Amino acid sequence: MTNLLKNLGLLLFLAAVACAQETKPVAPPPPAEDYSGMYTFLHEGEFVQLTVEDDGHLNGFISRLGDHESDRGSVLDHFFKVAKLEGHQVSFATAIIHDVRFEFKGSVDRGPAKTRAQEGYYVMKGTLTEYVTDLNKKETARSREVEFKLFPEDASAANRKSE
Repeated sequence: MTNLLKNLGLLLFLAAVACAQETKPVAPPPPAEDYSGMYTFLHEGEFVQLTVEDDGHLNGFISRLGDHESDRGSVLDHFFKVAKLEGHQVSFATAIIHDVRFEFKGSVDRGPAKTRAQEGYYVMKGTLTEYVTDLNKKETARSREVEFKLFPEDASAANRKSE
């Protein structure tokens, strides 16, 4: 009987040690770089807005000027339908606005600027595909390699971020 109690005690002790080891807190992953901001787009006056949420999710939109007869010069915002940020890799696909949508696959890396107050602190490089649907509902795609630079932040925005 005493051997049985000793073995049972030893078994309970080992189980407690095993449980204690399993419940050790796991260190959270290091915070991702904050690539949030406004990046240049295809033409002057156009931009891509990236917003990296606290939980690491990515959202944003492309703001561009319409180039069809019916919307020439109008500001068109193409919000992301899907977006993904994994480390430096970024991809997104926008909603269709005026028969146009965009997809981007590439990366965001540090650029040549020394601070966020200068253009190009981050640079987004990759393949942008523009899909256009014509009156007959036929979609055509045009892909190109692009490089979008982070616009400089003004001093007041940079100070608010550091507070």
